Amino acid sequence: MTDGPLKGIRVVDSASLFAGPVIGTMLGDYGADVIKVEQPTGDNLRTLGWEKDGVSLWWALIGRNKRSVTLKLSEPEGAEVMKKLLSTADIYIENFRTGTLERWGLGWDVLHELNPKLIMVRTTGFGQTGPYATRPGFGTLAESMSGYAHINGFPDGPPTLPPFALGDGVAALTGAFAAMMALWYRDQKSGTGQVIDLSIYEPLFWILGPGASVYQQLGIVQGRTGNRAPFTAPRNAYLSKDGVWLGVSASAQSIAERVMRLVGHPEFVDEPWFANHTGRLEHQDELDEPIAAWIAERDADEVVRAFEEVHAAIAPVLSIDQIVKDPQFIARETITEVDHPKLGKLQMQNVIPRLVETPGSIRWPGPELGSSNVAILRDELGLTDEQIAGLIAKGIVAESVDDDPS
Repeated sequence: MTDGPLKGIRVVDSASLFAGPVIGTMLGDYGADVIKVEQPTGDNLRTLGWEKDGVSLWWALIGRNKRSVTLKLSEPEGAEVMKKLLSTADIYIENFRTGTLERWGLGWDVLHELNPKLIMVRTTGFGQTGPYATRPGFGTLAESMSGYAHINGFPDGPPTLPPFALGDGVAALTGAFAAMMALWYRDQKSGTGQVIDLSIYEPLFWILGPGASVYQQLGIVQGRTGNRAPFTAPRNAYLSKDGVWLGVSASAQSIAERVMRLVGHPEFVDEPWFANHTGRLEHQDELDEPIAAWIAERDADEVVRAFEEVHAAIAPVLSIDQIVKDPQFIARETITEVDHPKLGKLQMQNVIPRLVETPGSIRWPGPELGSSNVAILRDELGLTDEQIAGLIAKGIVAESVDDDPS
C-alpha cells in the first residue's frame, strides 16, 4: 500500500448516487483526501439496493476511501461551514440541479472568489446550459436520449436499458479524467481553478461511435442488432453443447479467416466478399450458421481450447459466481478483499487503472455517517465544540460518533 500519487489533494464531494460520487471514489483510490459532505439524513446510497446487517453494499463500495461529514447546505449556517471547507479544497464535486447551489449562496462566482484555485466538477443529467438544464437528470434518462437504448436489444424487441448505472459510470470516468486535466492546467501551466460542466448524456453519446457522422453522410439510422455488430462480422454469442454461451469477435481480417478455417469452412475465406467488413456484413447469416453449428457440437472447454490454439478470439459469458473463481480475475486480483467493521472480509472491485509505479489502494470501505464530523469540523476547520453542538441542535449537522477512518 502506498500513499498514492494524489496525496495532498483535497476533494470535497457533495454529490449523490453515482456519477459524481464515483469521480470522488476514483480520486480517493489514488490517495486524495476525499471528504464526503452528506445531508444529516445521509446519502441516498446508504439505503439503495442490496444490504446486509444494515450496511448498504453500494455505499461500502462507492464510499470507500472517503471521510464523512454531515451538513445541511440549504441552511445559511451550513452553507457558511461549507465555504470554510471549500476554501481548503482543490476539487469540489457536486450534482445538485442547476441553480440550486446559487440559491444557497454557493455558486461558482462566490466559490471562485473564495478559492481561486478551486476546480468545480458540476455533474448533471443535461449540463449547465440548454433547454433541459434545469430538469432532474439520472443515468436512465441519459441512456434513453443518448441513443444507447435505441440500438441496444434485438431487432424484434423493445429498446433496452442497461440493468446497471452505465451512463453514470461513463460520466464518472470522464469526470475523473477532466478533473486531472484541470489540475494539470492549474499546477503545471500556472492556471487558475475552473468549472467542469459534465453532463451524463454526452460522454455516453460519445462512446456510441460515429452515429452522427453515419447519419449525416449516409442517412443511416442504426437499429438494434442483438449480439451482432453493425460494423463487423462474424460477431455473436453462440451456445455450446453443454449450455455455455460464448462471445466471439472476428473484427480483424486474420481472426475472421482463422475462425472460418477452424469451423471447417475455409471456402468462405476465398470468396471476394470475405475480404472486408462490408462484404462479411452482407453475408452474416451464412457465416453465423456454420460457426453456431460447430460450437453447438462441442463442450465449452473444448471450444475455447480450439480457438486459443489458432489464436482466435473467444470468451465465455460469465456470471458473478463464475467471475470470482475465474483464474484471470484471481491472478490480477481484479476483485479484492477489504476489512469492514461490521461485515468482516468484504469483496469488491479493485482499483483501476493500474499504475505500476504509483498504484492506488483501498484504505477503508464506506464510513459511518458523519464519522469525521469532529476531525474535520473541529480539528481542521476550527469550529468549537459549542458551535458543533449548536449545529447539531438545529439539524444542520448529524449527531455521530467520532470515528475518523484516516
